[in-house]
Order: sequence, then C-alpha cells, then structure tokens
Amino acid sequence: MSITALVVSMVSMGGMGALFSAGLSLADKKFHVDEDPRISAVNEALPGANCGGCGYPGCANFAESVVSGKVDVTACNVASADAIDEIADILGIDATAGEPLMARVMCLGGKYETAKKADYFGIDSCTAANLMGGGEKLCEYGCLGFGECVDACPFEAMYMSDNGLPVVIEEKCTGCGKCVDACPRGVMEMHPISEKLFVFCKNQDNPKDARKVCIRACIGCQICVRAAGDENMYMEDNLAKINYSTYGKDAVLPTDRCPTECLLTIGAEQVQTEEKAA
Repeated sequence: MSITALVVSMVSMGGMGALFSAGLSLADKKFHVDEDPRISAVNEALPGANCGGCGYPGCANFAESVVSGKVDVTACNVASADAIDEIADILGIDATAGEPLMARVMCLGGKYETAKKADYFGIDSCTAANLMGGGEKLCEYGCLGFGECVDACPFEAMYMSDNGLPVVIEEKCTGCGKCVDACPRGVMEMHPISEKLFVFCKNQDNPKDARKVCIRACIGCQICVRAAGDENMYMEDNLAKINYSTYGKDAVLPTDRCPTECLLTIGAEQVQTEEKAA
C-alpha cells in the first residue's frame, strides 16, 4: 500500500469519526432528558435491598415510580418508618407507614407429624417434589420440607428446623414476600405483625382423611369456632378460619381446646415443634 493511499484512508476515517461524534453530540443535546434529582435522593433513602418485594426489579426502578406517582411510598415493605418519613420529606408529601408484614409458616406437619406415602429420591427442591407426585408426605397441602422458601429469602430471615419445617426469624424478616413466591404449596403467607393467632393448617380434606395424613391437621371439629363465636371464626373448605376484622376485640381464644393443637398463637408453634424434634 502506498503512503498516499494510507494517508487518504487515515484522513477519511478520522473525518468520519469526527462527523459521527458531532452527530452524537447534537443528538444528545437535542434529545437529552434531565433526570429529576428527587429520584436519586429517594433511591439513597431506600434500604437498597433490591429484593423485588415492591413489585419492581430494583430500588432504582421503585424510586423512579415513587417520584412519578405510579406507586405509593409505603409500598416498600423493607423501608423503615424513618426511611418513609425521609422520602415523604423529599417529595413534600405526608406519608404514614402501614403495619409491617411478617412471613408466617402455615403448617405444623414436619417429619414427626405427617404420614409418608413413599421415599423421595428426586431433586431436593419443593417445586420439583411437588411436580413429581407431591414428594413423600401423604398430605397434599402441607410443607414439602426442602427449604426453597429459606433459599429465596434475601435477608437470611429463615432457617430449616430439625423437624423439616421452615422457621421465620421475626427480627430479620422484612416482609418482602420472596418466600411466599417460592412456595409451590402456598404454605407461606404474609400477615400484619399484629395478627398472632392462626390455624396452622392448609389441609382441605374431609376430617377423616386429614386426621390420617397429619396429627396436627385441622379436622374440622368446629370446637374453636363455637368457642370463639361465629363473628370471630368460621368454617371454610373443612378448615377453621379466623376473621381478623373482629378477632381480638371480644374473641375468646380457644387455643387450649384444639384437639390437634393446630390453633396456636405465634411463638407456641415453634416451641412445640422443637420439643417434638428433641
């Protein structure tokens, strides 16, 4: 290649580069959109967990939606009351943090309480076991015991007990709901932290079959419903249900009358499970 051809090529490429750079610069100036500085401020005030509990892929996306008015500032379950107040000040609005949510394990059917139908040798995953015949337990509604909810928790707020049931560490739980999304059986639920009394069972079988598969299952005896009153508890799909809109006001808490001890206040279920495991 001659020197002349080389020089021409270099000048041509340099000229094209300069032209493209000028074009990009003009386009940037013409189409540039200034970001609202409040977005960055809100993002800084957020916990930065990027847990997705708010329904957005990350805190930055959530901050943008908050500033644009698409979502309420209190939609972040992880944010503390102080953080919500700070964000409200940034936006110049009034905001009151809602009641914190807590993950609850709605099953007491661990290794020692449930009957087995077979030995499971598949993948150690709740989703896989649920798809492959429902795992080894006879109960089709209870915890499968592989800890997929524990693995999904981004805050290490859960662990598996020796009895094969997940346990929530209340001090660490932020209410993000990741464990709920991970559970294929719907055993994990989110509840306001003030709700303490639960029927820890999801079994909808008739009482006779429920008693066969788990000694801690709700057997539909209705003793608790009669004791608490119809305004506080009711029956649905063979399960005793609690009406939290009235429970606690004038309700009698008949936990000591439940024959299978599936009706408990928070704290008691963990103690009993650990006692059985020991």
